[in-house]
Amino acid sequence: MHIAPFDNQNKPIVDEHNSVVPLNYFNIVHLKKGDTYEYQLADYESCVVPATGNVDVVTQEQTFADIGRRIENVWDGEPEGVYVPTNSKATVTCQSETAEVFIAGALYDKTLSAFAVRTEDIDKVQYGSDDTKTHRKIKHILGQRYHDKVGRLLVSELYTVGQGGWSGFPTHKHDTDDLPNETRHDETYNFRFKPNNGSGMQLKQNSDDQPGEAYHIVDGSTVLIDKGYHPCVVMPGYEMYYFTILGGLSQRSLVQNFQPTHAHQLETIPGIKDMIAKFK
Repeated sequence: MHIAPFDNQNKPIVDEHNSVVPLNYFNIVHLKKGDTYEYQLADYESCVVPATGNVDVVTQEQTFADIGRRIENVWDGEPEGVYVPTNSKATVTCQSETAEVFIAGALYDKTLSAFAVRTEDIDKVQYGSDDTKTHRKIKHILGQRYHDKVGRLLVSELYTVGQGGWSGFPTHKHDTDDLPNETRHDETYNFRFKPNNGSGMQLKQNSDDQPGEAYHIVDGSTVLIDKGYHPCVVMPGYEMYYFTILGGLSQRSLVQNFQPTHAHQLETIPGIKDMIAKFK
């Protein structure tokens, strides 16, 4: 499902118990200096990540100050975030002139402990190549190193390296709990382009032997992935970013099921097996 950019007025784009991706939650909050935004998700753990700007986050009677380093856009430095446990009130206060804040969530029924993710805690992986048109970088905010501190939520930022190329290839899916072969993880993306008049295409193919569908994605597009194989591509001459939320049904680690038609290309893309391992 594709949701075109719109003024959400700080209301969830993907609310709790969404009919398409019930394991995910997603909001974009825009604040000016001194503005405060409060929320509490009864059934979802979450992560506050400034796309741009600087905020203080208060949750579980702890203050996590000075979160966020980027000013111009998501290419302007490294991300930071704060993990907010299930059913915990969070107060986000803008300290910069303006801030755009992503709030990512996953369905989880236990309340853990809040913590901050600073720039030096980000886990990075770069893989692919210009020759294979698969060159990209991933910045894991809530990644592998937090398995013992987070329930079901994975949060990452993905960037195409260079201008043009494919992401999410070889094509894969994760819509069925069939361990050890595959896990059910709902996924939500929010896309950005540089320059911001760029665009791309999100493909979605439910069956290996049947044609799928395509969404034209632009700066600010949100895409909900409930099932099927789902690669995306950016136009030549433009860089692409997407904020990625994964929520697991039965476990946090993601097990991807690669499309049989294209699975042999796992052997042709440099570093891709290291990338896969980072989601487990």
